[in-house]
Amino acid sequence: MNNETLTAFKEMQKQSWGLFAPLEIVTTMCAASLVNFSCIKKNDAVLDVGCGTGVVAITAARAGAKVSALDLSPTLIEHARKNVSIANVAVDLRVGDVESLPYPDNAFDAVLSQFGHMFAPRPQIAIQEMLRVLKPGGIITFSTWPPDLFVGKLFHLVAKFLPPPEGISPPPLWGNPNFVREQLGNKVQDLIFDQSMMKFPALSLGHYRQSVESTVGPVLKFVQESQHDLIRLNQFRVELEALASQYYADNHIHQHYLMSRAYKI
Repeated sequence: MNNETLTAFKEMQKQSWGLFAPLEIVTTMCAASLVNFSCIKKNDAVLDVGCGTGVVAITAARAGAKVSALDLSPTLIEHARKNVSIANVAVDLRVGDVESLPYPDNAFDAVLSQFGHMFAPRPQIAIQEMLRVLKPGGIITFSTWPPDLFVGKLFHLVAKFLPPPEGISPPPLWGNPNFVREQLGNKVQDLIFDQSMMKFPALSLGHYRQSVESTVGPVLKFVQESQHDLIRLNQFRVELEALASQYYADNHIHQHYLMSRAYKI
């Protein structure tokens, strides 16, 4: 993957994920689960990577942590600033890239990411950066989407219709415990996993499809690029609703996710 391809891919991410904000209504509950799982303590220096609208950062700040947070999208950072103001907490928010974190070595007691770092195109660089800024003995914790469950299958479906550039790592790999072990390697100890579920409210499968088409980066990009190929777009929509139907009950989609936690050596 050359630099031009990498730059173009990140610019696409920056633009498409900027519309994610409405989904904070469902990621807010998961944020509490991640913060609790991370075992952070009052006055811990915490970094939230890929912070989106700030739901994890604000939850950690309300627990007494000293929080920094960054996201690739300036639009989401602006939305996070508004949430921080409403919550009346202190969070140092920055626009930034997980593959080049603007923080010194050993700066944080905990590094967290909720469905964020997994979208970095180069996993090993992302995890090296997250561990670089983490103090020895510090906690790294993240939530990710398993490839064999709904959201992982959704991203696989999108990739079938809109293949990513060569060399871009599929985000759901981070939902595989074996992949997590491989990426963290011998740099951590006491790695453990847990699974939880996000309930995504949807009045119908059509309502769910419309929601993700306007908010979820890869889906949004495919829909935008397929406006002149309605046959392909309609086929994608048929397959998306068929997939979602397997996880739909009682007016919500069951979206299981994996939480990983380890201590830096």
